[in-house]
Amino acid sequence: MESIFPARAEISRSALTHNFQNIKERLEGQQVMAIVKADAYGHGLAEAARVFIAAGADYLGVAQLEEALHLARELEADPGAATPIFSWIYAPGDDLREAISRGIELSVGTAWALEAVSDAAQELRARGVGPARVHIAIDSGMTREGFGLKELSEHRERIAELVARGLIEVVGLWSHLACADAVDSEGKVDSDPTAAQLSRFNQAREMLASVGCQPAAVHLAASGGTLWQPAARFSMVRPGIVLYGISPNPQIATASELGLRAAMTLKARIVADRITEEEAGVSYGHTRRVAKGTHLGIVPLGYADGIPRAASNKVSVLVNGKPCPMVGRVCMDQFMVELPAGVGAGSEAVLFGDASTGALTADDWGAASGSIGYEIPTRLGPRVPRVYCD
Repeated sequence: MESIFPARAEISRSALTHNFQNIKERLEGQQVMAIVKADAYGHGLAEAARVFIAAGADYLGVAQLEEALHLARELEADPGAATPIFSWIYAPGDDLREAISRGIELSVGTAWALEAVSDAAQELRARGVGPARVHIAIDSGMTREGFGLKELSEHRERIAELVARGLIEVVGLWSHLACADAVDSEGKVDSDPTAAQLSRFNQAREMLASVGCQPAAVHLAASGGTLWQPAARFSMVRPGIVLYGISPNPQIATASELGLRAAMTLKARIVADRITEEEAGVSYGHTRRVAKGTHLGIVPLGYADGIPRAASNKVSVLVNGKPCPMVGRVCMDQFMVELPAGVGAGSEAVLFGDASTGALTADDWGAASGSIGYEIPTRLGPRVPRVYCD
């Protein structure tokens, strides 16, 4: 059934492919893990994954294990089902058997995770399944997931023992950069924090090698590292936000300067318009007042759909090629804009998209709301239909 929701997010497959190739061309033979976590940053998990597989992705990366399982089920009948899926978030007590059975590669960065994965693999061995394929996670300086160096030293023999018993196969080593897109006082890329992380990561690599573990998939660089920290690329990179046409840090280079294309264009139809009969306050709190004779239109999207309330009164939408400023606070399901003459209900408003069209970008909305471009498509609510096009 065709959606009657008065807005839609148009997702360009060709833009996704273009952005993947843009990143691929910057590399020197490294594999690419296309990150499709958080419903592919709001772009649609399975559909985006299929585009990246067709473009040549070597791996797919999904944070939450439940989402990884959903993706594996979606792809099982596809030619791309052989593309490995890597997942790194699960909790004590989670049932890991289906993930291991499906060949999903799991992050292991704590003692409990090491035992949980090996216990599940032991149970599956009787069915002829296994070993569990794991990527050892290292806390190289993000102070988030992964073994610290002292912890790894304490557990490396146990890792080697589980490998020798055929319960796990260490296929990867990974960590995450905290400051890959940081800038120094002169506005240039600051590589000093990354250098410190590289040192710790390489120490971890040597520790694992000392017990016979030398995984082929060594990955540290996400989008910022892939673009601006070449020493962190190792054998594989994990681009995420850049694949969707958004810069990791517009201070260093905008999406346009990087040659990226916005994959999502958010559009909505004006559902009502009016000309004020007198001076009036608009929306909750009357944070804006308008003069008599102001032409206002209602855009049927609000913070329930992921439109940031913090952007109230700070952005514009594009209607018939003309910027129309937001007026008043964003409501749960709608917000108001000032319209030019000759535009009314039924006209199409473009909230964000590719800068080359004159529309605001996700980065513009991120800056206006005191956040980042990553957040804008990722927070877009599920009731907004995703429409795929070329």
